[in-house]
Amino acid sequence: MAQSEVRGKAPAVEEAVARTPATAGAPADGGRWRTGGAQTGRRRRRRRVLRWSASVLAVVILGTAGAGYLYYQHLNGNLHKGRRANGDDSKAHRTAPNAAGQTPLNILLIGSDSRNSAENLKLGGSRDHAGDPPLADVQMLIHLSADRKSAAMISIPRDTRVDIPACTDPDTGREYPPTNDIINVTLARGGAGCTLLTWENLTGVYIDHWMTIDFAGVVRMADAIGGVDVCVNQNVSDHPTATVSGGSGLKLTKGTHKVKGEQALQWLRTRHAWGDDLMRARAQHMYLNSMIRTLKQQNVFTDTGRLMDLADAATKSLHVSEEITSVKKLYDLAMQMKSVPTDRITSVTMPNLKDPRNGNHVIPDEKNADKMWQMLRDDVPFDKNGGKADGKGGKKDTAAGKPDKKPSLDPAALGVLVRNATGTSTEAAVRQRASAIAQVLAGKGYARAQADASGSLAEDRTLVRYPSADLEGDAQAVAEALGIPMAQVQKSTDVSGVTVVVGADWRSGSAYPKKSEPKAGDLPENSDAVNGSDTSKCMDVYGPYRW
Repeated sequence: MAQSEVRGKAPAVEEAVARTPATAGAPADGGRWRTGGAQTGRRRRRRRVLRWSASVLAVVILGTAGAGYLYYQHLNGNLHKGRRANGDDSKAHRTAPNAAGQTPLNILLIGSDSRNSAENLKLGGSRDHAGDPPLADVQMLIHLSADRKSAAMISIPRDTRVDIPACTDPDTGREYPPTNDIINVTLARGGAGCTLLTWENLTGVYIDHWMTIDFAGVVRMADAIGGVDVCVNQNVSDHPTATVSGGSGLKLTKGTHKVKGEQALQWLRTRHAWGDDLMRARAQHMYLNSMIRTLKQQNVFTDTGRLMDLADAATKSLHVSEEITSVKKLYDLAMQMKSVPTDRITSVTMPNLKDPRNGNHVIPDEKNADKMWQMLRDDVPFDKNGGKADGKGGKKDTAAGKPDKKPSLDPAALGVLVRNATGTSTEAAVRQRASAIAQVLAGKGYARAQADASGSLAEDRTLVRYPSADLEGDAQAVAEALGIPMAQVQKSTDVSGVTVVVGADWRSGSAYPKKSEPKAGDLPENSDAVNGSDTSKCMDVYGPYRW
């Protein structure tokens, strides 16, 4: 092989060929070898060996690169993607960046009960549901703080009755009208994008991505990890009883067990043996916390073989929203989660109350749930280890009510539109509320403030919106004049100028009601918080399911 034939294929190949004496021992007149026959023979053999080595090295390097590329394409091909949101009726807006310009990351993890494959039917029990639209039996929001130093995992029980917005199925185009129903039906009303939209409207938290996983996916992931430690305080057997049909099939003796494969799925699906769906959420939190600890201990990111197995299992198991367009983006998300210490991860269940309409369902405990949603929107750590956020990684100073942008216009020259959004699902909008706040603004020098006559809206909390960066300082000045926190000043393409949206949290009075800011770790008592580093907790087994 001539040197020119391998140049550019790999530096090591070029270097090997460059060391090969191209004319070593050749006769000057092009005739027969005259002297040094033995030495010349050795040179020939050495030249052949070097050329052969260079050729093999080139093939190996190029072959490996090709295999790596093909494997990467294989993983990308495994990923199934769908629309982020299957509707437009979202009340959520991104949290303002902190002082370092960082924003939180919110990912909605959905566990589907789909029986629409032979694999899922084998794992999921009754064939009566084959072909039915899947339900979202597990719903968990993973919140990574803006500085990536803490994380929270928040579950909403599947039987929680909520307002579900209008959604559209992206595959069939079928439109679903708004309704009030239990939250697990959202997956059957247009897919994961509808579930995401329901969460956003309930919480006011902007959700960046969703991921869904089915029965078979849970089994694949558990096997790829090599098992996850779980613990029970009594022997458990979650099988049908005389009074309750159905069961996960989980059977364990008292103590700690490493579950994987189908047994891991049984742990996550068990409900009757824990007592109710709320305790199932706790068992799922314990499993995920244990899984995170296991992955951190295994150092899978330095073990190529393990990493490839996990990557293959994850891409085959997960259905993701359209923004996660490649394995690299999925890997980047995993690395961000990996950077959070386990003692800064907190798992909670949405505070809830028994549904007065149906004793088998629950409804949000609005006072305590709203406190939790506010903590998420303001990026307040759920763990007390977070302490008070600082200027580098914590909340922006503007959240406390201090503008950081200068207005571009004098207040008297700024047009401000005020919208009435004080209505709720149980109360009508307060009449003339927009006009009243427009008059308050006029008294503070905003002579061009006027009420929007287009009709009433519904917004949980008051916002000041602006369409472009040049009006951000003006929007902040309007918020300051009314006493509205800077965290509620948001850029929006829905407005053409500075707009005050008077929400249901300001139904009376001329000054925005001040609220105490939540502190790190100040969670409602009925949130059932579990710390990610706590290995001491075990699940209690409901009496009829002990053996």
